[in-house]
Parts: sequence; C-alpha cells; structure tokens
Amino acid sequence: MSELIISSRPDLRRPVLLAGFRGWNDGGQGATLGAGYLARQWEAEEFATIDPENFYDFQAVRPQVSLEDGLTRKLEWPSNTFLHAPIPGLDRDVVILLGVEPNLRWKTYSKLVVELTQELGVELVATFGSLLADVPHTRPAPVSAAASDASLVEELGVEPSRYEGPTGILGVLLDDYRRAGVPAVSLWAAVPHYVSLAPSPRAALALCQRFGELLEVDIDLDELEQASEEYSEQVTEAVSSDTETASYVEELERRVDLMEAAEEEEDLPSGESLAAELTRFLREREQNGEDESADGPAS
Repeated sequence: MSELIISSRPDLRRPVLLAGFRGWNDGGQGATLGAGYLARQWEAEEFATIDPENFYDFQAVRPQVSLEDGLTRKLEWPSNTFLHAPIPGLDRDVVILLGVEPNLRWKTYSKLVVELTQELGVELVATFGSLLADVPHTRPAPVSAAASDASLVEELGVEPSRYEGPTGILGVLLDDYRRAGVPAVSLWAAVPHYVSLAPSPRAALALCQRFGELLEVDIDLDELEQASEEYSEQVTEAVSSDTETASYVEELERRVDLMEAAEEEEDLPSGESLAAELTRFLREREQNGEDESADGPAS
C-alpha cells in the first residue's frame, strides 16, 4: 500500500510548489503561518495526503485528542496535506504542502514528495523556514535563502545562507530537487529569540513578500501586515516591563540601524567617482563654451 494517498489529480498550469513544516524548521511558527496564510488566502483545495504511520515516532510527535460539541473525542494524527489553487494575477497554479517534519525515513518521505510534484509538472519549488536569531521584533524580519541555483538568490536580492551544520527536512528536499534538476529555493525568516514561543506574523509576512517577489506577483498581505503591527505592539508592551530585556532590544535595534546605514553608504558613489564625474562635466562645459565663442551662439 502506498503511503501517498491521492484523492484527485488536479490539472495544473505551470505549477510551483510551496512547502512549510511544523517542527525544527518553524521557529515562532513563521513558516507554517506564512504557508497556511497563502493556502487560506487563495482558497486552496486538498487533493492528497501522506499516511503518517511509517514516518513518525508517536511518542515524540503524539496524536492530538479534541472534543467535538463537548462530547465526541476526535483523534488527529500528524498530517501532511497537499493542496492546490490558482495564483491570483498569474497564469499558473500553486501546490502547497503543509506538514509536520517527519522523525523517520526522511529519504523515503522526500522521494514521495519529489516524485508526486514531478508527476504534476512542478517547475519551481520554494520552501518556508524560520529560525531564532538576534533580531528585534520592531523591525521587518530579515530573510536569507539557499537555492539549487545561485541565480535564484540573486534575483530575490536576499542574503545567501552561509549556514553549515545539522539540517532538517527542508535541507533534504532542497538537495533532492537539485539532484532532480528542479529549481528550488529555501527562504528563511529570522524570529526574535526572546519571544520564541509567540507566533510571529512578522516572519510569515517577510516570507510571503519574498515568495511574491520570486513569482513576480502582488499578494494581498493586509491581514498579515495588521497582525504584524499588533504583534509588535504586544511584544513591546511585554518587554517594557523588564528593564534588562528592553535595553537588549534597544541594542538590537541600534545594530540593525547601523547595518542599514552602512548598506546605504555602500550604494552611494565614492568620492573619487564624484570628482571624476565633476571633472568630466566641467571639461564638456568648457569645450561647449569654446565652440560658442568661435561660431557664435546657436540660434
């Protein structure tokens, strides 16, 4: 019996895959918030799932029990759901994988995902990740990227990831798509480590913005923008009650502002180039003046 359960096979137009997983790859829930937001915003419909039986240690990732109508107990297993939707403003569709990072048989899991998306004709893959970092909650979440092709990172204009060390299911998928010859990029948003337990709409917003830039399409992000402002206000209020934490946040803000100022200075022309341009301008003006003296002013 196949672990991949397909309820229908959608007819897709130049599809792109977007994947987000709960777990190690999802600091502050930024990745799953972003992918889930797009699934809801675009009214994505489920068409396939992966049976969790052989991919999870249920003592580590336990199924959840909930009550319906206060009486009936409902059991929910770790889910990995594929959804599809048209992308507003584009003549192409998205396949969204919302899942939980597996505990077991990563190679088999990744192979299932890659083979399904290849059958669907997926042309581009993007994954969302979020990590804890020394960043302030009052500034836009910085985004870094790793990709199967360096040009994808350059097109986005984000910082290339320099990370080396243990990886998660996103790293495995990225490597498998590279081997399969499918362009793939992994986008990572930074989440303030001092509020790691709070869901971060600011990270989700940054990821969705970069995804829109990757596809060259405008995405309605009004809800995420509003949630980000409320998040910033709530965290600021909580932080203000602790002098040490408040001072630490101010220091992080100062570092970010200094880095942005340094980047702006790098974009400015150097003193030598300004002097050379001024010299050229004066020389051309002098030559034009000599021509007018010899021939008279132009009529």
